[in-house]
Amino acid sequence: MSTDAEEVSDDRRKYEFRKVIEDLKEYEGSGTQLVSIYVPPDKQISDIVAHVTQEHSEASNIKSKQTRTAVQDALTSIKDRLRYYKNPPDNGMVLFSGAIDSGGGQTDMVTKVLENPPEPIQSFRYHCDSAFLTEPLEEMLMDKGLFGLVVLDRREANVGWLKGKRVEPVKSASSLVPGKQRKGGQSAQRFARLRLEAIDNFYQEVAEMANDLFVPKRHDLDGVLVGGPSPTKDEFLDGDYLHHELQEKVLGKFDVAYTDESGLYDLVDAGQEVLADQEVVKDKKQMEEFFEKLHRGDEATYGFEPTRQNLVMGSVDRLLLSEDLRSDIVVYDCDGTEEFELVDRRHATPDHTCDDGSGAEVTERTDAIEYLMELAEQRGTETKFISTDFEKGEQLYDAFGGIAGILRYSTGV
Repeated sequence: MSTDAEEVSDDRRKYEFRKVIEDLKEYEGSGTQLVSIYVPPDKQISDIVAHVTQEHSEASNIKSKQTRTAVQDALTSIKDRLRYYKNPPDNGMVLFSGAIDSGGGQTDMVTKVLENPPEPIQSFRYHCDSAFLTEPLEEMLMDKGLFGLVVLDRREANVGWLKGKRVEPVKSASSLVPGKQRKGGQSAQRFARLRLEAIDNFYQEVAEMANDLFVPKRHDLDGVLVGGPSPTKDEFLDGDYLHHELQEKVLGKFDVAYTDESGLYDLVDAGQEVLADQEVVKDKKQMEEFFEKLHRGDEATYGFEPTRQNLVMGSVDRLLLSEDLRSDIVVYDCDGTEEFELVDRRHATPDHTCDDGSGAEVTERTDAIEYLMELAEQRGTETKFISTDFEKGEQLYDAFGGIAGILRYSTGV
């Protein structure tokens, strides 16, 4: 399999996991009756079955008959699923089962098995609560990469994080450094000394903010970026104000015009070369190329129907999908011809009038992302998920419906 195909497959797998997790998070039990079991790859299935059998026996001590029955039914369902496995999958698996509230005092039994999560399950966990335990899986799907950000001049400073694709401002400070013009009655020498002391005090304050934020995470930190005008950022770094372990993690210093919160975003832009392997930079480059081709008007497409048509023709080089897209595709039969409609996943299937004015029959309703990715895989098209944590990513979702494509050639569609 090609590298591109592997990447598409990985993106699809992550999306499918994310979708299942979102469904699981919606479920609620009336008591502590929803069971989650995390199975690492090196755990023996026989040991898991023994543990489930023991929990089933101990559940007989639960006072509430409803909860007792629900927990035992969930454990029986999990035990039945385990019969299909000789060994856990390579990355382990997670089993969820329980009676969920379906309204009107009714419950439905749900059992799901997630095989081969994006990262190996590290340890066995048995969890019984009113909600399924999904946090460990959500952490696996989070964008990787943790960078400390510092922007400063002699008036103000801001520090924050770059977490995967998300810039997160955290702390700010304003300085008491006087302007370059001294007050009357002060000697130039005394004024210069007081000003240097104020600058030094401010640099120490900024370093203290950064140290308090970054040092506890220093073992997870991939690097630190410092921005601001010259000579401020140079004085700050050359003065060794930062904790020595942070100083060693500084990847570079960059010219940044603003030092308020917006300066943190400018710093990420300025540091793109050292951040080249980070997802936020990759996303920005994809969107910059899309907008460039869109403005030229011949090698970009957006919206569901134009993008679908281009995918069918095999003209899409990269399919761009917003990570926030949550829609379904409804396929209608119009006298032997298929017509399509994009609908919010939460909404009922709408009535549809065919192009010729006749009524339509629904033949399929399916997840929009899965539908488009299936087309993309069939045509050898690469799929990219785009975050909404930066301006152009937001535009993809808000202005273009979360669906766009960079074309191999102009099609006029």
